[in-house]
Amino acid sequence: MYGLSPQGSDTLVLTSKSLQQVLHLMKIDIFQDTVCPWCRIGKRHLELVLDDWDGEPVEVAYHSFFLDPTLPAEGKDFRSHLQAKIGGQVGTDQLFDVPRERGAAVGLVFNFDAIDRSPNTMLSHQLVAITPDELKTQMVDAVYAAYFEQGRDIGNIEVLLDIAEENGLSRTETQTRLEASEGRDVVLTDVALAQQLGISGVPFFVINDAYGFSGAQPPHMMRRVLEQVAAESVTVTD
Repeated sequence: MYGLSPQGSDTLVLTSKSLQQVLHLMKIDIFQDTVCPWCRIGKRHLELVLDDWDGEPVEVAYHSFFLDPTLPAEGKDFRSHLQAKIGGQVGTDQLFDVPRERGAAVGLVFNFDAIDRSPNTMLSHQLVAITPDELKTQMVDAVYAAYFEQGRDIGNIEVLLDIAEENGLSRTETQTRLEASEGRDVVLTDVALAQQLGISGVPFFVINDAYGFSGAQPPHMMRRVLEQVAAESVTVTD
């Protein structure tokens, strides 16, 4: 059910794996959307695994994905948009119960009642893309918290500039860069790569450019996957 599956082209796998084997480095690429509750939960699950991981060093990179690429720049009303997507099969409050409970179990708050907008996430992904590497994880967490805990409209540039400033970036410089569409090419490259890899839902985790698993799997399942990949890496290098 949670087995590994090959991802990517042969050339990509061979080139990347050979470098990682020399460096004894495990690379984990996370495809996520900034309005995806399960992405936030999956990220936390991975962090719990890595907190006491004693295997090879791990490098984590974040990649953009659009759950709804059709959203206009101004976004839509949150509940009516969500209701339209699920087709009235289940009430929105019932839909929120599981991620709220799963999040609370790992210290995450989901305050869905505070959310008014379903935003277009392009700008929020651009903000993450232009954030320095040493602050990127912090910025991803800040964007998630702004949306899921505070109900802020992360499709609004002023809101994103507030978040950037709150997390150590220059407001003026960030505004200039976002208005110049900086990071947009990175976001679109990520989205194209996700399509190339056949990723249709997030979160999706790609390990060493060779193996992948989807969903916010429980920490013990993620650990099992990482251990399997690490063992195979040792076998290959030996």
